[in-house]
Amino acid sequence: MDLQRITAANFAYQHLPFERFLDDAAGLGREHVELWGIAPHLHIPQVSDAEARAVRRRMESRGLRVRCLTPEQVMYPVNVASPVTWLRAGSIAMFRRAAELCAELGAELLLLTPGRGFECEPVEAAWRRSVDAVGEIAGYADTLGVTCVLEPLQRVESNLVNDSRTLATMIDEVGAANLGAVLDTVGMAVAGEGVDDYFDALGDRVRHVHLIDGRPAGHLAWGDGELPLAGYLAALDRRGYAGHLTFELFGDGHYALDPRAAVERCLAAVRAALPA
Repeated sequence: MDLQRITAANFAYQHLPFERFLDDAAGLGREHVELWGIAPHLHIPQVSDAEARAVRRRMESRGLRVRCLTPEQVMYPVNVASPVTWLRAGSIAMFRRAAELCAELGAELLLLTPGRGFECEPVEAAWRRSVDAVGEIAGYADTLGVTCVLEPLQRVESNLVNDSRTLATMIDEVGAANLGAVLDTVGMAVAGEGVDDYFDALGDRVRHVHLIDGRPAGHLAWGDGELPLAGYLAALDRRGYAGHLTFELFGDGHYALDPRAAVERCLAAVRAALPA
């Protein structure tokens, strides 16, 4: 596997200036970025087209380009499947705006999650709201030349899409040619699945990978969990995956105190896990 397929990402940089993240990304030899759309780095509702173009220029001056834009959407009120009309409408509007920012940033992918319904309502109702919303977002993104990728979530995060089979079902129901899938190794492991399960269900619709350690949950730096990195890399290679991979570092918050060190450990672990 070409190590240049591993993106830089600002997932653990929320307590540092955006310039520090960009400098570290370039210093670590990265060429592509998965950009987490959070304040103060890139708060989707606040960023203008001109500001997005300025961000793109700052990246390009360091030899970086945005591969994927991932708006924050799990830990605060963004929920495309909500039964609350204003919340669902506002969430869809946020993703539509994010698609516009993808075009300004030159990002190839916009990452979506399915949202969740109330635990006390029939899942079918929330499923339909999610399918309709994802379809609307993907349709709008398509007019801008942006591809969307849908990521399953752990059961504590969503009651709709938690594994590769339900992910494939939702993508099929949406029926958008520009909608692909995200494989997250932690979500995959929590669901009791492996790389082959994803490719059996989704094939070449797997367009992006979050490559991260866990126990099996946790979104940990490699070496802090128990997941089989070498096995994952070998399986991705065997199944012909040629896209990018991102270390989605969250943990318990400590990575944000020294994010570069955590990324360096992850890169070293991948190098050590590759065949000689």
